[in-house]
Amino acid sequence: MGRADDRRARQRGGRRAAPRNRTSQQAAPETQVTAEGGTTTVVESPDAPAAEGATRAERRKAAAGKGRPSKDGKPAKGRIRRLFTWKKMLGAFFTVCLLGIGSFIALYMMVSIPEGNQLAQTQSNVYKYSDGTVLARKGTVNREIVDLSKVPEAVQHTFVAAENKTFYNDNGIDLKGMARGLYNTARGRGTQGGSTITQQYVKNYYLDQDQTVTRKLKELVISLKVDREKSKDEILAGYINTSYYGRGAYGIQAAAQAYYRVDADKLTVEQGAYLAALLQAPSQYDWAVAGPIGKKLVQARWNYVLDNMVGQKWLDKSKRDAMKFPIPKEPKAASGLEGQKGYLVDLANTQLENQLMKAQNISRSDAEALVVDQGWTITLNIDPKKQAKLEAAVKGQLTSKLDGKKRKVDDNVQAGAVSVDPKTGKILALYGGIDYYKHYTNNATRADYQPASTFKPIILASALDRDAKTQDGKDINADTIYDGTSGRPVKGSDIAFSPPNEDDTDYGKITVQTAMNKSVNSVFAQMGVDVGMKNVLQTADELGLDTEKLQAVPAMTLGSMGASPLEMASVYATLDNHGQKVTPTILASAEKTGRKVDLPDPIGEQVISREAADQVTSVLTGVVDDGTAKVSVAQNPLRKGQQVAGKTGTSDSNKSAWFTGYTPDLVTSVGLFGEAKKNGAQVSLTGATGLIPGTGRINGGGYPAQIWAAYTFGVTKKAKFDLNTELGAAVQPTDTPSYSQTPSQTPSQTPSQTPTKSATPSQTPSQTPSQTPTKSPDPTTSAPSTPVETPTGGTTDNPLDPADGQ
Repeated sequence: MGRADDRRARQRGGRRAAPRNRTSQQAAPETQVTAEGGTTTVVESPDAPAAEGATRAERRKAAAGKGRPSKDGKPAKGRIRRLFTWKKMLGAFFTVCLLGIGSFIALYMMVSIPEGNQLAQTQSNVYKYSDGTVLARKGTVNREIVDLSKVPEAVQHTFVAAENKTFYNDNGIDLKGMARGLYNTARGRGTQGGSTITQQYVKNYYLDQDQTVTRKLKELVISLKVDREKSKDEILAGYINTSYYGRGAYGIQAAAQAYYRVDADKLTVEQGAYLAALLQAPSQYDWAVAGPIGKKLVQARWNYVLDNMVGQKWLDKSKRDAMKFPIPKEPKAASGLEGQKGYLVDLANTQLENQLMKAQNISRSDAEALVVDQGWTITLNIDPKKQAKLEAAVKGQLTSKLDGKKRKVDDNVQAGAVSVDPKTGKILALYGGIDYYKHYTNNATRADYQPASTFKPIILASALDRDAKTQDGKDINADTIYDGTSGRPVKGSDIAFSPPNEDDTDYGKITVQTAMNKSVNSVFAQMGVDVGMKNVLQTADELGLDTEKLQAVPAMTLGSMGASPLEMASVYATLDNHGQKVTPTILASAEKTGRKVDLPDPIGEQVISREAADQVTSVLTGVVDDGTAKVSVAQNPLRKGQQVAGKTGTSDSNKSAWFTGYTPDLVTSVGLFGEAKKNGAQVSLTGATGLIPGTGRINGGGYPAQIWAAYTFGVTKKAKFDLNTELGAAVQPTDTPSYSQTPSQTPSQTPSQTPTKSATPSQTPSQTPSQTPTKSPDPTTSAPSTPVETPTGGTTDNPLDPADGQ
């Protein structure tokens, strides 16, 4: 640099002019200037504007290139930043807000409070049999409007504490909950999000239960207007008088009578807290029908209500601590549903609600409100002729023999049955109890009793479907040899398990076929471990049992879980349908004002292989022809050549007894349950009817099998199964077990020289003289066997005592 340049630089304050035609990006970042006064260091930022002397275009380019350079060294572009400045973004935000406010004001002006429509919407439901004849009409509204002054103030507070603690101070809406609800509805997630008491009242009284964005926006506007025009007491009164509490009860007065047999003005705080808790899920929280989980949930909800009341200073803590849960009274059936009608209607309603919940993603409470007394025409799959036959079979074989005055145990006997077409999944007949008015719980759908040995076919199905092997590596099938020693410790189990056989009988080495015929516990306990209990439970779930909360333990092999006749009918119908899933349905159609509900196909996918299902069926024919159901079913005089597969079951302490069996075209599950008349506890059936000799034990091969035979042989003719298997009693003779209790006398109706049949049932009546052999394509050469559970000390010819397995 020359002296002239140095002088000019000092005059400019130490800044050196950049050469022309160079941008600030090209300028040197650092310049040292030496002057008389010393040395001055000037550091120039790459982001600094172009030096003096640059052209105007260069300065514009330099300004545009402000900011950090990009990775390639070129200046970052600022167009996006110019478009999204904070001023523009803030302006856009306020614009959207103004549009939203304007839209809401317009909506607020357009939507007015409509006339209440709850009463107008309540209509009779019509229920029809499959042939179109009317089964029942149900539509009498169980509602009585009461003034809020008739409801104790503390009881009023239970509803506020349960649903909306800020009710007395809010403006009728919960903006946060509404926003969440609108978002979830738009996303198809159903009724998620909170609502105030005002909003729920508006939904119940002025609107409907449809889950749409339009309905929710109307609910918001009307709630604001109702809150301005009505007092809080009027809104609360409307809410508790229009809500549905279950048991057909609308409003607090009907609910007080339905659950506690008192008027609303006599309700205690404890009772009010239960009714308030009930609104969240009436069916699930109804103490009379709730399962263990439901009972825990409603008690937790009840505690939540009372604790909120303490927090709001509406209840003294010492009084709250002394309160006990008020167990409701047993429900009473509504009029017009006598006999079996109520059971059929309840199941139809439940299955329709299930479908609406699934299709619309709504809660059980909302689904009930859409179904109960809402003008539906519901056609059932129930065949009136088969229904009458099933009722007659239960009466003729069981209930006509019960006399509670002679034997207290007779009052404890409950029967339930379900009959299903395995090809269509239609429930053709159902027996729920002695009378809907006398016994509210539906015995056909209750799942609180053990299915016992009727679970054993599921273990075999799982083994066959998975190609499972024994502990020593042999394939498991009908011919596999197992050790049938009673009390033998199960090998390969992490949990010690040594189940005894019935009467502690030892069988030694026997085939799976014989073990199924005799219902040998020790064999199937070992088989369950061989297959893997998790695999067994998975198969059970696929076939139709609810296994969600069950633990995979060896004890499950004895059928120690709960199951209903409806569930067992589903399992055996899937086996009968060659492994293709059958989900029994009572609904044929459901229509309302031109709207028809789309119902799912009862026949689903293949859940186990056909070969596995057919071999289980083949094995189960041996239970009928040469096992625990032989006397009641195989030798039943009503049998006209039908081939039958089935399994008996008798639970521990004789609290339940089962027979679930099927022909090629009909599956029926029959269960007997010991239920104490006073408190509903599970009790023994032993001694009922007084007609069974010895201990009086009620076995699955007794009354359940007799009911099954009296019904089935009266309504079906089809004879043979179409099986894809080469194993099992239906296609080959059963082996003679190495250990058996040969009866000292041959059965009275079957000569010792006559070979037993194991495939197609004999066309020859059982009373044929001993010189005439039965006509069976696959006769066994062994003498006829008797059920292994026959009481020790000899056999009996009494057909009421074909004892059964665990």
